[in-house]
Amino acid sequence: MSEASGDIEAADVPGRVPGGPGGRIASVGGGWRLHRRMYDWVLGWADTPFGGRALFAMSFAESSFFPIPPDVLLMPLVLGNRGRWLRFAFLCTAASALGGILGYAIGMSFMDTIGARIIAFYRAEDYYAKVTEWYRHYDFWIVFIAALTPIPYKVFTIASGAFHMNLAAFVLVSMVGRGIRFFAVAGLLYLFGPPMKQMIEKYFDLLCILFVVLLVGGFAVIRLVK
Repeated sequence: MSEASGDIEAADVPGRVPGGPGGRIASVGGGWRLHRRMYDWVLGWADTPFGGRALFAMSFAESSFFPIPPDVLLMPLVLGNRGRWLRFAFLCTAASALGGILGYAIGMSFMDTIGARIIAFYRAEDYYAKVTEWYRHYDFWIVFIAALTPIPYKVFTIASGAFHMNLAAFVLVSMVGRGIRFFAVAGLLYLFGPPMKQMIEKYFDLLCILFVVLLVGGFAVIRLVK
């Protein structure tokens, strides 16, 4: 789902910001080193008494502006206390959905200022334009897929507000999509321990794509049966 056909004129895209190179979220100069330091900083919270609070805060922030996905902290927290996997998965899901509402509000009310700056910070201008095209074709389903997969969720929460998607539907698909993702990760770690962490890290993108294909295929079969 990383590509979309068709060019989108600036006038058709709410909060359109000047184009970025390649339409991808990129880093330049010392960007990667900064990202690596942030990644290590997030991991460091797993060894503190405030791991649960940090997980909630980072899950909230990641849905609108923070670059590191909450899975990075969720996995070591679950492995460190497997009996609390449900609590950690719930914290991650609830905070991510609430953070998505913040992203939605940014897109609805501040797209030309804050929203555009966030998109530009990640050099995701062309990517945002592609997201708007997907909205025209798939409506709230694209939010569900983004909530479940490694597709940058913050771009979708901001775009949802910019396109005035129904808020109740947005919250619902966010909760379901994020819940499936985080409860699946935490549940697998609870059942299988550290070996599953290595498998998730190696095949996470492929597993998400496979799940979406199966889900869409299931709905297609149901429609054919009807």
